[in-house]
Amino acid sequence: MNPIVLDYEKPAYLPVLRELVRAVQTFERFSAAHVESLGYTIAQFDIIATLGNTGGMTFKEIGEHTLITKGTLTGVVDRLEAKGLVKRTADDGDARKTIVKLTAKGNKEFIRIFPAHLDHCRDVFDLLCPRTLERLGSDAKELRQAFQGILCQDPDKF
Repeated sequence: MNPIVLDYEKPAYLPVLRELVRAVQTFERFSAAHVESLGYTIAQFDIIATLGNTGGMTFKEIGEHTLITKGTLTGVVDRLEAKGLVKRTADDGDARKTIVKLTAKGNKEFIRIFPAHLDHCRDVFDLLCPRTLERLGSDAKELRQAFQGILCQDPDKF
C-alpha cells in the first residue's frame, strides 16, 4: 500500500514550531528531574514556588499564575495541605473566597527548593549570552501575544 502524499507548501513556521516544542519538552525533562530529586511533583513545586513570597492567593489566582488545570489544582493543594505545607483560610474581604497560603513549614521548603531550582536552571541559561537571553524573551513574548490576539478574536473557537 502506498502512503498518502499531501501536496502542500511547507509553511515557513514549521521548523520554528518543531524547535519550540522540542525546547519545551527538553526543558520539562530537565526541570522535572531536578524537582523530583527535591521530593516534589512539578505541580507541587509550581504551587510552592507561586505562593512563596506572597500573602497567599485564591484558587483562581493560583490557576492564573501556574500551568496547573483547575481540575488538578484542588487535589494538589489537598496533598500539600496534608503534608502541612499550605493552609486554606477564608478571605477577609469575601467569605466565599478561599485563600491558600504557605505554612511556616511550607515557607521553609520554599526557601530550600526555589533557590536550588533557580541554580539548576542557571547552569543552562548561563551558557547563553545576555543578548541572546533578551532576544529569546522578546521573541517568546511576541509569539505569545500573537496567539493571544487570535484567541481574543474568537475565544469560543479555542
